[in-house]
Amino acid sequence: MSTAKKTKKRVTTHRLWEMKQRGEKISMLTAYDYSLARIVDDAGIDAVLVGDSASNVIHGHETTLPITLEQMIDHASSVVRGIKRALIVVDLPFGAYQGDSKNALKSAIRIMKESGAHAIKMEGGSFISASVKRIISAGIPVMGHLGLTPQSIYKFGTYEVRAKEEEEAEKLIEDALMLERLGCFALVLEKIPAHLAQKVTETVKIPTIGIGAGPGCDGQILVTHDMLGINKEFSPRFLRRYAQLYDVMKASMEQYITDVKSGDFPNEQESY
Repeated sequence: MSTAKKTKKRVTTHRLWEMKQRGEKISMLTAYDYSLARIVDDAGIDAVLVGDSASNVIHGHETTLPITLEQMIDHASSVVRGIKRALIVVDLPFGAYQGDSKNALKSAIRIMKESGAHAIKMEGGSFISASVKRIISAGIPVMGHLGLTPQSIYKFGTYEVRAKEEEEAEKLIEDALMLERLGCFALVLEKIPAHLAQKVTETVKIPTIGIGAGPGCDGQILVTHDMLGINKEFSPRFLRRYAQLYDVMKASMEQYITDVKSGDFPNEQESY
């Protein structure tokens, strides 16, 4: 029996905190549309991220930067309609919060009001503290994101592992504690050394969600299109593929084309 069938109790930010306290791992995946959201939720996932990774896997952009606030709201609205149990977190896209806390709050309010999501996620540490503080003060839950921050890809110039050096590692821990003090309910730790992620997890009281950060985090997240093998080009070390749907879907479509062209589909039983 799946977790979803065992309990239909809505997952909240407080419930994630409770899961950390009792040592229960948190599962999280991405979703960008109604149909995929229903499957993810029915599987029993704890939290769903409407990620700006939609810029890559849905819209075909090279980076996450081009996706707009309006597009994120549209994706989030579709996901909300398909979710009955999981906590729904939405990425604030690039340009919606950096350098202007008032604009950050307006962006967060739009996502919450227009999509019906439960929380937002923001990338960065001390340089976004004013925006984080203003959004949380308005009653909007914020999930932080440290380590590799894809919205800053042109600043770093690489997707390599972050915080390998002591100075950057210490700064990451400081930022984690700062985000906790400001009131963030959880932190995503992306592509950092496993020992550092475990240290952060043991240091902060809020849950940590890892992606390429080792097993010591309180939970894990993957991009659903990646773990299902819909995307074949993206194969980082941290990714475990649980299916090869690209091949399954392609073979099914090839068979459909063959059946249509041969006249085999539709047959008498498939006709009125």
